[in-house]
Amino acid sequence: MAELTAEQRDIRKAAREFAEGEFTEVARALDENETFDDGLWKKAAELGFLGAAIEEESGGGGLGILEQCLIMEEFARVDGGIAQTLNAAYFGSQLIDLIGTKEQKGTYLPPLCNGEARMGVAVTEPDAGSDVASVTTTAVKDGDHYVITGNKMFISNATIGDFLIVLCVTNPEASVKHHRLSTIIVETNRPGYEANKLKGKLSIRCSDTGEITFKDVRVPQSNLLGEEGRGFYNIMELFNCTRLEIGALALGTAQGALDKTIMHVRQRRQFGNPLAAFQIVQAKIADMATLTEAARSLLYRAASQVDDGEVDPAIIAMAKWYACEIAIQLHGGYGILQEYDVEHYWRDAKVMEIFEGTKEIEKILIARRLLGRY
Repeated sequence: MAELTAEQRDIRKAAREFAEGEFTEVARALDENETFDDGLWKKAAELGFLGAAIEEESGGGGLGILEQCLIMEEFARVDGGIAQTLNAAYFGSQLIDLIGTKEQKGTYLPPLCNGEARMGVAVTEPDAGSDVASVTTTAVKDGDHYVITGNKMFISNATIGDFLIVLCVTNPEASVKHHRLSTIIVETNRPGYEANKLKGKLSIRCSDTGEITFKDVRVPQSNLLGEEGRGFYNIMELFNCTRLEIGALALGTAQGALDKTIMHVRQRRQFGNPLAAFQIVQAKIADMATLTEAARSLLYRAASQVDDGEVDPAIIAMAKWYACEIAIQLHGGYGILQEYDVEHYWRDAKVMEIFEGTKEIEKILIARRLLGRY
């Protein structure tokens, strides 16, 4: 891809300044206490960092996926947990922006961009993770409503979100398994919605993650997002956007780890000399920087293609998988010690290998695309 434009460089610079100025002093406390400062969410919204890729008429910035990735990369460069929490605030909005009705866009998108509402996407279940088509949560028609029953697991913003996009079985009689599912917008204040926060996570501890139970939750049929029976394909289309954002989080994590490593070897001495003077250390730094730049090039290329209307699931999967793979490799022995403020990069990077499809799933997508079986 070509070099970033002046506007894109300005966006990246603004995001970096915001993260360095707002995240640094509070990140470790938020991680340790498994809490979040909503003031950061409000400030990010005021500066236009949330939903930057949502169309302007819906309250967003009208920018591209690449610009949103630049923002998340710089956020994660300082702290992946805070970056993920801010990313999760509008996670799923991309699908509403793509296939939502005019009324749905007008109702649900502006509050996300303004920092007045948060959302999530409820796909994963206790017995259905990577196998998205095997979800069992049902949505049965009753008059002009759907009645939703089932359970979801590991859902971001489960206990604090204002609404979710829920993948449900609406057409159990369909002969094709993938045609049985639909996506429905569910407000979390509806009777029968219950959520419990999951605590003690390895990483992204300040991000709300929970398990959900739907006990005969009634929602109007007008909350159907897209066409009935197209839910599986809707989620796959959403992943083509969000996998890139997760890749950006991983890329920022890798760059943050590299920054800290460079700082460390410049300051620390061994055998009377700075670590940076040893060729073996220099070679390692060169390896780390090269791998990070390779991940950046792949991610930016994939995001630029999506913005140009060229959606290639294989390139997207490559970008997400490779960025996450690199992010967890760039740590030395000091990376396990909290006092060096590096270990959180490893913890945050590890979970990004799982988000939006494990690396094994990404490899399957890549291979099937190349083999003509996607």
